[in-house]
Amino acid sequence: MKLSKFRYKLPAELIASHPTKNRDESRLMVLDKKNGKIEHRVFKDIINYFNEKDVFVFNDTKVFPARLCGNKEKTGAEIEVFLLRELNREMRIWDVLVDPARKIRIGNKLYFGEDDSMVAEVIDNTTSRGRTLRFLYDGEYAGFKKELFSLGETPLPRSLGRKVEPIDAERYQTIFACNEGAVAAPTAGLHFSRELMKRMEIKGIDFSFVTLHAGLGNFREVDVEDLTKHKMDSEQIIVPERTVAKVNAAKEERHKICAVGTTVIRTLESCVTTQGRLTAFDGWTNKFIFPPYDFSVPDAMVSNFHLPYSTLLMMVAAFGGFDPVMEAYNTAVKEKYRFGTYGDAILLI
Repeated sequence: MKLSKFRYKLPAELIASHPTKNRDESRLMVLDKKNGKIEHRVFKDIINYFNEKDVFVFNDTKVFPARLCGNKEKTGAEIEVFLLRELNREMRIWDVLVDPARKIRIGNKLYFGEDDSMVAEVIDNTTSRGRTLRFLYDGEYAGFKKELFSLGETPLPRSLGRKVEPIDAERYQTIFACNEGAVAAPTAGLHFSRELMKRMEIKGIDFSFVTLHAGLGNFREVDVEDLTKHKMDSEQIIVPERTVAKVNAAKEERHKICAVGTTVIRTLESCVTTQGRLTAFDGWTNKFIFPPYDFSVPDAMVSNFHLPYSTLLMMVAAFGGFDPVMEAYNTAVKEKYRFGTYGDAILLI
């Protein structure tokens, strides 16, 4: 499978810059992956495609305010620091991206906050943009974390083409987010409202949760034509025993398993035995799924409409079949569906 096959013409105005007024009232395209039939619905209609004891698997990761604006010592030059992951809790050491990076050297101090209340020192220079920072903070860890996050802002993708607004603190987060660690939201989960999930619960639909702390690798461009040569960034995943028990029991009883988003797909397919059973896991995955691929766990999938050439689009095409999915995407463009993080959704069944 070649990168160039995932090109399609996406007008810029179809990339959603803001969320819909209500989470569950975005548009929903339903694609029957067996025959390619397409239906046009509202997202809350998703409940009509599932029955009692079917299982929805969600990603309960929580996005943290990862983007910091600061200044370099002496020159006062403005810099942006994007927190990626905490490397050492006791020593306050973080893996970050710095922009612009070319003038940031080991030993430089960076200042954050109106009164320079937070100071960090560059202690490693790993890549052209990547750095390791040690925050110089003597207080308790809880106080450090609270102050650090108070200085940060919601890490909206650049593709939205706008600055962060107050609405993003709530809407760039699922309603069930609880395990902090992501710098990118699991966007398919953004469509689920409390009202919709209550209706699903009343119908007898079961919920299970996994965790994948989505990183910036989701937005990294694929720079090889031969997809077998692309390497995904590793991301931390957790599949608890209770999810394993519920999903495996549902599969044995032939109920549907619906993966909510590409992050859930990657997590489930990274934790499968040779017999096709889900197994508990706490670790890292760099699994890259693209067509053709035989899925072991999910029968259905919810996803947003992703941008051309993205690994997320490749994963959806692997699940729904390359031709049906690309035809659905062309239809979505014609019908003016909204694309990207705050865009509309597609259900593949």
